[in-house]
Amino acid sequence: MSPSAPHPLPERTRHYLADACLTPLWAAARRKLERGRLAVTGTVTVTLDEDGAGKLAGLLGKPVTAGRARVSLTTLDQALRKSAAAAGLVTVVEQLTGGELVDRAAAREKTRASWAGIWQQLDEALAAAGLAGTNWTPVFVEGVRRSGMLTRAGVDAATTVVPQFAAVLRECAAAGAFEATVVPHAGWELAELAGRCLGDAHGLDDGKLTASLLLRAAAAAFGIVTPETAEERRNLWARLGVTPDLVSGTALVLNLSPPGPGPWPEMMRARTDMGLMTHLTLHELRGAATGVRLATPGTQVFACENPQVLQAAARAGVSVPMLCLAGNPSLAGWQTLRRLVDDGARVLYHGDFDWPGVAIATRLFAVGAEPWRMGIGDYLAAVATLPPDSVLTLTGTPVPTPWEPNLTEAMRRQNLAIHEETLMPILLTDLSANETAWSLP
Repeated sequence: MSPSAPHPLPERTRHYLADACLTPLWAAARRKLERGRLAVTGTVTVTLDEDGAGKLAGLLGKPVTAGRARVSLTTLDQALRKSAAAAGLVTVVEQLTGGELVDRAAAREKTRASWAGIWQQLDEALAAAGLAGTNWTPVFVEGVRRSGMLTRAGVDAATTVVPQFAAVLRECAAAGAFEATVVPHAGWELAELAGRCLGDAHGLDDGKLTASLLLRAAAAAFGIVTPETAEERRNLWARLGVTPDLVSGTALVLNLSPPGPGPWPEMMRARTDMGLMTHLTLHELRGAATGVRLATPGTQVFACENPQVLQAAARAGVSVPMLCLAGNPSLAGWQTLRRLVDDGARVLYHGDFDWPGVAIATRLFAVGAEPWRMGIGDYLAAVATLPPDSVLTLTGTPVPTPWEPNLTEAMRRQNLAIHEETLMPILLTDLSANETAWSLP
């Protein structure tokens, strides 16, 4: 026992007071004291049997009737101090009920103050990253509050996590990762980012609270729902320019025949000869394919969003080079596109006519891809021939179409989404009829 701990009750006194018949009294006293800031005031009402009433009467020095009894805490405190216990009510209740009393009101106030500080830290983190004035910030903060992700973790965990979140947020924001029109630089690996910002290479692993908080911020910034599956989380990391690993995110290619000698170009040409598709990973692009030209200057590469287009093209025996980015490009997709453009290839891209699809196309065109049947005429022609079972209303927030400014207004007016596979026949016609050259209309 520490020097400051109260002297224990004498054994005979403890035995007397700790009798089961008085347990309701001490339990009620504990509740009353903890709710009342440990002040020895007021009364408690308890139900006592004959034994309990007799023992309480012996302690108080006055008659107590069995049944419901109202007991003054002040009187009980005075009686205990005069008894062999020689200690006040707070000390006796702590020793008889097995633990230090907690001033619950003070604890609540302390907790409220702690949470107020944590929410202030969250606001300061957004401000320090230059994101406080964005239209998505209130959505993010309110989403964190409503989700209870921090409150469930507790004050101690949140106090650690929010500064960690702030460090990663600043790093990503400095690279423009939260801007919908900025193309991720594909320079971070998840472990590298975590090590740099948190001093722990595993600090942003899947399931870590800091990672969940950052991805919730990213989802709010991009106007999408918070990711729930591992695949959705990987895709969202990719939009931030972060790859969780070098093998899960891929770029799907068909008929890609890199020029020059070497095992990797020869392997790719052999796969083209066999009509096989290839999933390119960052591991491969940064390994065996390092320093290799992906295409000769002037090569036309047709890029699509939906793997069904690539599959249909392969089935049709198309021989032009193709790249499929499968929605939001993975970092492997971004690197493949950049390298093709840097090699002098002409990359022609077609995607969905919906707001997410337009946002993807905008980012792809920003790094050198060109539109392939992504004009206002293509959209309106598709709307005019849209089968009844393919009618889908546009959802989400409209975004600009810089390559054809009037397209946004046409889409808003028609309020119809045209997914890429709807245009499969005309896309296959383009691919099959122009094996060596193709011109934009």
